[in-house]
Parts: sequence; C-alpha cells; structure tokens
Amino acid sequence: MTAENRRRARFRAGPASMRGRTAAAAALAMGLVLAVGGGWLYVLLRANLLDNTTSRTEVAARKVAAQADTGALPEVLPSPAEGVDLVLVLDAAGQVVATSLRTADPLAAELRGLRPSPGQDSADRVLTGSPAAAAGGTRADVVVVRASPPGGSGQERYVYAVTVLSDVDDATHAIGVALLASAPPLIALAAAIAWAVTGLALRPVTAIRTELAAVSESELDRRVPDPAGGDEIALMARTVNATLDRLEQAVTRQRQFVADASHELRNPIAAVRSRLEVALAGGAGGDGEHQKSVRAALRDTERLQRIAADLLLLARLDAHASRGAEPVDLALLAAEEAARRPVGGGPRLVVEAGEPVPVRGDPAQLERLLTNLVDNALRYAASEVRVVAWREGGGHEGAAGRAVLEVVDDGPGVPEADRGKVFERFARLDAARDRETGGTGLGLAIARGVARAHGGDLTVRAREDGRAGARFVLVLPVPPGGQGRSGSS
Repeated sequence: MTAENRRRARFRAGPASMRGRTAAAAALAMGLVLAVGGGWLYVLLRANLLDNTTSRTEVAARKVAAQADTGALPEVLPSPAEGVDLVLVLDAAGQVVATSLRTADPLAAELRGLRPSPGQDSADRVLTGSPAAAAGGTRADVVVVRASPPGGSGQERYVYAVTVLSDVDDATHAIGVALLASAPPLIALAAAIAWAVTGLALRPVTAIRTELAAVSESELDRRVPDPAGGDEIALMARTVNATLDRLEQAVTRQRQFVADASHELRNPIAAVRSRLEVALAGGAGGDGEHQKSVRAALRDTERLQRIAADLLLLARLDAHASRGAEPVDLALLAAEEAARRPVGGGPRLVVEAGEPVPVRGDPAQLERLLTNLVDNALRYAASEVRVVAWREGGGHEGAAGRAVLEVVDDGPGVPEADRGKVFERFARLDAARDRETGGTGLGLAIARGVARAHGGDLTVRAREDGRAGARFVLVLPVPPGGQGRSGSS
C-alpha cells in the first residue's frame, strides 16, 4: 500500500461528514477540557481541604502548647475539638508527658522523630498507614508545636495534634467520582450540540448542494437558494449562481448559434440543390464527366441539407422546445416504417409486436427516432434487422409501465468501450465509414435526444443470444393500463 493509499484509508476511517468531524472535534475538546480542568479542580480542592485540616490541627496543638507554657498541663488531656482526633505531649527525650489516648506508647515511638526545624516552632506531616491513622482512616495529618517550659527552665516539650484524613479522602474521592461520572455525558452533550449546531449551519449548504445536483443540461435555468446575510455560505451561493448565469448564457448563445446557422443554411442549400437538379435535367445529353460532377455536387448538397436539418432538430431538442403529446403506438410505428422500406436488395427488416404498445409523445419525433435506428441498423446488418416492441409492467388497471422497443441487427456490433461514444454528435467509430456510407453522424444523437425529451432513454447493448450484432434498446414511459409482452413475426 502506497503512502497516498494509506492516507486515503486513514481519512475514510474517520467520520465521513463535516458534521461528524465537528462532533468528534467537540467531543475531543470537551474531553481535554474535562481532563485538564477536572484534574486542576481536583488537585486544588484536595490541597484546600488539606490546608484547612492542617490549620485546625495546628490550632488544637497550640492550645495545648499554651497550657504547657503555663505549667498547667494534666497527664490526661481532654479530647480536642474542631474535628481533631488526638493530642500527645512528649518531652525532649520522647517520653509521653500528657495524652488524650489511653495507650500512647506506639504512637509516641513513631512521632518522636518529627520535630520542628531549628528556628521554627512548628512542623506538619501527612502519615500513611501509621498508628496515628488507626482511628478511622489510612492517612493522618500530624502537626507538632514546640512548647517552652515556664520561666525558660527545664526541657522543651513538643505537642503533637493528629487529625485522621478520612473526611478529606472521602470528599476528594467523591469529587473524583463525580468528575469521572460526569465526563461521558458532558462529552456526549458537547458532541450532540456540535452535531446540531453544525447541521443548522450546514442546512443552506445541503440545500445548495441538492439544487446544484439537479442542475443539468436540460435545466440550466435552475439556481441555488441564496441564504440571507453576508457570511461565507451566502457568498458561496451568490458565486455559484453567478457562475450558473454565465454558463446558461454561454450554452444559450451556442444553441442559438447552431439553430440560427442551421436555419439560415436551409434556404441557400435548397436553392443550390434546385439549380443542380435543373442543371442535371437540362444536361442529360451532355458530357458524361459533366453529369458525373453535377451528380456528385447534388449528393453533397443533399447531405448538407440533411446535416442542416439534423442540426436544427438537435438545437430544438437542446432548447427543450414544446412538443406535441399525442397517443402513439410504437408497434404501429414500426410496422409503418417496415412498409415504407423497399423489399429486396439488402438486409431483411422484420417487425415483431403482438399487440399495441401505446405511449404519449410527438409522432414526428418518434418516427424520426425509429427511422434513424433502422437506417443505422440496415447500414451495418449482414442479412436481417429485427424491430421488437412490447410493454413491461402495468398489467392491472391504474398501473404504469414501460414501453420497450429494440432494433437488433446481425452486423459487426459496437465494442463495449465505444457504446457511449456512438451517441455523440458526428461520432465515427469506424474509419471505413466515410461520408458516402456513414450518414451525417447525427442520427443516433438525435435518437437519444428524442428519447430523453420524452422521459425515456436509448442505449446500445450486446445481443441476448450471444451472436455478433448490435441491440439498440429504447425505453419510454407509458400511460397506465395495458398488457405485458407478447410477440410474433
């Protein structure tokens, strides 16, 4: 896998829409805010609770230290207030002088190493898993205060106050759980808000995209909605509409030019053809080379006349000129087309249609469509051309269906890679198809244009029996009612 393919795979693995990417970004941002802000809040609250506990513990120790300074210190101290759990007084040697506990030796052995630093009269420490915390927790806050003997004589004493940090630990634990529990819903809420807000912001974009997708060669007059305001989306909509205006004007000028040129060419070409026919008729007994030249010029003029007529019809189809909407029977149209063809001297034309195949449309245009298909098939068929018409669906009252007409020949066929090109204007897939045998190059383009103007389509496919040849399939919508397919030759 190349680096470009890996990059595309990573892109496809993420949220596909802008709303999805925005919601994911909002969720990630909320997660980072909660992680950083929640961690900072947790540490700040924990430190504040510990500072308050240390302050209360130090106050309790200084009260006892004040009694020791005056010499009025009983051996059994009363239980301290304000949430402090115990008080212990040791002398310089670490022996218990007074305590609020019954048995203070284990605690004295642990605390005697904690003394204020030189020049200071107090110190504090948080102990974990010690006898000081045995009163109800795993951690304890210990504050020691130096007490001077009365009159400055005798050994110094040290007052220890201990507060078990169970309340602090419970509070911080509750805060941590609350932060962790609130993170998922807050992240989901941020993603939902981002999804909703982005959807509202992109609603004009969706409308613009939908309308722009509907703009086609047949509907160049459509414009995207212009949202109010002067934001980027509104500016984009106005730019798109301005571009569509220029595109419509360019296409309209091109179509008008083709229509005007075709129309203006008809009269001069008809006049030249008339003069050539008169010259050919008047010079019937003249020189053979002269007649040959006149006949060639007449053939070229007739071809120019056909091209001008075809271009004019294409211009009308491109401009979506109004057309008639009359009942037309494709089966009858195919039978009439076969009846107009001379018998013998070329491939055989067979019509298969067991019942009427009704559609609504312009009879002249549909007749031109069928004529072009048959002309094209006869030009390349080896021995036979079949025209098959039937109706699909709509077998019960009120149901619509499709009218299908196939023109099948046994010629060389159309390569699969070129099946879209045969409907292009002036397309010539075979170099051997010169202007004498290849037509104007507009017949199939006109046929497809007529089919699409009637709400259907025209395609070319391979023969169903696997033999060589081309199969042109016309599909048109039909009025409700009618029967399914049956055929005869």
